[in-house]
Amino acid sequence: MATNPIHEAFLTGQPEGDPFLMTPDGGTLTYGGLRARVAQMAGALQAQGMGPGDRVLCQIEKSPQALILYLATAIAGGVFIPLNTAYTPVELAYFLDDAAPVLLVVDDSTAGARPVADARGVAVVTASELMALDSAPLSDPLARKSDDLAAILYTSGTTGRSKGAMLTHENLISNAKTLCDAWRFERSDVLLHALPVFHTHGLFVATNIALLSGSSMIFHQRFDLDQIARDLPRATAIMGVPTFYSRMLGDDRFDRAALAHMRLIVSGSAPLLAETHAAFETRTGHAILERYGMTETNMITTNPYDGPRRAGTVGHPLPGVSVRLVDPDDQGIGGIEVKGPNVTPGYWQNAEKTAESFTEDGWFITGDLGQFDDDGYLSIVGRAKDLVISGGFNIYPKEVETEIDALPGVVESAVYGAPDPDLGEAVAAAVVLEPGARTDAAQIISALSGRLARFKIPRSIRIMPELPRNAMGKVQKAELRKEAAEQS
Repeated sequence: MATNPIHEAFLTGQPEGDPFLMTPDGGTLTYGGLRARVAQMAGALQAQGMGPGDRVLCQIEKSPQALILYLATAIAGGVFIPLNTAYTPVELAYFLDDAAPVLLVVDDSTAGARPVADARGVAVVTASELMALDSAPLSDPLARKSDDLAAILYTSGTTGRSKGAMLTHENLISNAKTLCDAWRFERSDVLLHALPVFHTHGLFVATNIALLSGSSMIFHQRFDLDQIARDLPRATAIMGVPTFYSRMLGDDRFDRAALAHMRLIVSGSAPLLAETHAAFETRTGHAILERYGMTETNMITTNPYDGPRRAGTVGHPLPGVSVRLVDPDDQGIGGIEVKGPNVTPGYWQNAEKTAESFTEDGWFITGDLGQFDDDGYLSIVGRAKDLVISGGFNIYPKEVETEIDALPGVVESAVYGAPDPDLGEAVAAAVVLEPGARTDAAQIISALSGRLARFKIPRSIRIMPELPRNAMGKVQKAELRKEAAEQS
């Protein structure tokens, strides 16, 4: 049999009858059933003309078929490219032009994509049509090398056009193996999966760990508190974004008794507030395990499975992954750079951006600012592009946000730079308040006096019902800066 790294890592060894995926309606897909359906879809992809290295663009709702398509594309030698179903036909046109796929897979909710693809000569098919094709299942996985591409994930594109981060078989497999060991995943685990699968967290972290360990998943189409409450008793682990846990804290059903059986609770994709970490541990007895990663690097660091999980930090570098801080200031805050088998070889069709993103000695420049404490725990201070330079002073938004978030009546905040004719940039903040809170902007500014140096205190504060976020819960400060610039 030809050697295909993803096939060897994720589709061999699990007992045929063990459940891989369970849906809320009672459906179950066993590992044997998964292998059969992957082989069938891989054969259908070949029948549609997909060859080695060809790209398959996918814009379908979260479903078992989406995971089957990912695996089928990889074992048939192709490159899987998942897209958010929220992208409009206009946005889709960019991805079609950039990726030049051989095939676009859609479902009924994205049927508007067909004319855009037709105009570019790209074949369009639904996932169900692929499965129904009268084509022979793929008998043997197509031979691939560890450095061959398995996927391209487009970044969120908050600063200009989205870039396609290329991910190899080795990128995905090495990270899954490291995380399985670090988080102690075993065949007996049941992962509650409520994340999207167009993003690295839900597609590669959660799914690949389950496949590699031979564990099973309870597969929710989206995060829904009622479904979570119903299915949590069957789970041993859950992976989520901070919003999951803040919403669980607002529901009395999620208490110490309800989570007593759980083994692991992981948070990522956006910063977890220290207050949320503390409140969750007090309520449930579980310290959330926070980790740090990027589309381009998979996972980089993690708080320990055994040992203190420190609120406000993302833990230590994973085994085999190197992290360094460059040009640290007098607080030890520097730019985070990464090297390891988890790191992208670069961006699809974008040699210039690839060259900009790596140092001469081969380290990937994350664009994040970080700080190590005396015990080697890394804290993410913010994005380098979010650094506010006001009157010649460097102001790290995270420091100001921490103080604002600690004030009575405040849910969360986002600090950013607003244009200022005198200072260049002035510190500004967007703040979300608790329902019924009487705090206002003037009171917040007054409360920060004596807690922060004067130059760090926001000159303007916007009270907002919610902060602008992307699909994975990350605050979009670029939108706040743009609005501030338009109003200046």
